[in-house]
Amino acid sequence: MSASLATFLSDSAARNPEHPALKLDDAVLTYGQLDELTQRVAGLLAAKGIAAGDRVGVMLPNVPHFAIAYYGILRAGGVVVPMNVLLKGRETSFYLKDPGAKAVFAWEGFADAARVGADEAGAECIVVEPTGFFALLQEFEPANATPVERADDDTAVILYTSGTTGTPKGAELTHSNMRRNAEIARSLFDLGDDAVVLGALPLFHSFGQTCGLNATIAAGGLLTLIPRFEPGKALAIIARDKVNVFEGVPTMYGAMLHHPDAKTADTSTLKVCASGGSALPVEAMKAFEDHFNCKILEGYGLSETSPVASFNHPDRERKAGSIGTPIDGVQMKVVDDAGEEVPTGEVGEIAIKGHNVMKGYWNREEATAEAIKDGWFFSGDMAKVDEDGYFFIVDRKKDLIIRGGYNVYPREIEEVLYEHPAVREAAVVAMPHPDLGEEVGAAVALKEGSEATPEELQGFVKEQVAAYKYPRLVWLVDELPKGPTGKILKREIEVPAGKD
Repeated sequence: MSASLATFLSDSAARNPEHPALKLDDAVLTYGQLDELTQRVAGLLAAKGIAAGDRVGVMLPNVPHFAIAYYGILRAGGVVVPMNVLLKGRETSFYLKDPGAKAVFAWEGFADAARVGADEAGAECIVVEPTGFFALLQEFEPANATPVERADDDTAVILYTSGTTGTPKGAELTHSNMRRNAEIARSLFDLGDDAVVLGALPLFHSFGQTCGLNATIAAGGLLTLIPRFEPGKALAIIARDKVNVFEGVPTMYGAMLHHPDAKTADTSTLKVCASGGSALPVEAMKAFEDHFNCKILEGYGLSETSPVASFNHPDRERKAGSIGTPIDGVQMKVVDDAGEEVPTGEVGEIAIKGHNVMKGYWNREEATAEAIKDGWFFSGDMAKVDEDGYFFIVDRKKDLIIRGGYNVYPREIEEVLYEHPAVREAAVVAMPHPDLGEEVGAAVALKEGSEATPEELQGFVKEQVAAYKYPRLVWLVDELPKGPTGKILKREIEVPAGKD
């Protein structure tokens, strides 16, 4: 039997082809229709000479076309490279060039940036129009009714994540990684063919991909999509489609709770809510649960762990503020800098071992060896574990900003700032934000004799990176604080008074 992740779809389609699989407003695709369309994508790829093992980018929002391209690539034996639709040309170039992608499926509204990257990477840009894409697929005969044979350890998806090293690294997630993680998510949320899951999380992100798309398709349930999260729209869809599972990041829960429609919204069908991406404040969790009468289960994971590593299991005690305990088949421990496990209650780095740990970073042997030692993946996240084995995140070892659930890597933004001719030094830091959790700020020292305003520097970065990444506050300093070796000490950088 093939280990292909695409068999989730082919199996569910064989069981119940008339059951709705995806919904976007009034448009519905059944499992039979979705299965046939992905076969036509496989036919399209074959016609373009794209074969098993070839990498193909997917730069699409939360629309049915994402799933069509995603499972079509997998059905053909290809490797999916999911991409944020907000990426700009210089970024798409890297995301396609680094894995040697042969093509990219790009949503029409973001096609200009995709074309720039595709041209530079020598890849073909396949523009996806809302209705035109379906007409295009009719030109190709269905292929691979049975998904191309894949082994457990074959790469299914390359998810790019950059930690603190500046240039993004591609985490190679295997068919086994992705299948088992989705199957566990399906079990945790008790998903069956009666499941109606709200697809509000970006599908290009590991959380939305594994726990939303793959887990729902494996269960034979319905994923009802929101292309861009809006709290009022989410509440309306929950009522309209009788949604029973909601998965989101903390900012989504806060936005829904404080939306005017929250007072009258019918959310009575909700059975379980899951939160991840960043820590959910305990008070926010309690307020949401009291108002909507639905328990939130918080979990933890990373792109490198497919992503789920731990969870507050529905059948066990839940501890507020905890990321729960490891999922089935996964081990977690808290270690010191020497890799030795620390005593209960003491803070250390989370290390993870199990079927969810990535194969490695694409073409980055040194980075892989640094991250995975003796089968243990070192997360860079600092935590403590209590006497019952529950983990509690304390801080992040990695210099990472999580803005509204999106990862922003300071080094990447600093690299852009350094390209400005007036910039001598720059440091990008996190600033507390009441709604987003963290906001992006940048302290900049200019070259002697050079001039530039904070607004000019902000605009310079804004033109070159995705909209969620650019610093909302830029301030000028004479000198950045440094340690004895000359390293910039970000912890000593002060945000201007009244700006944080």
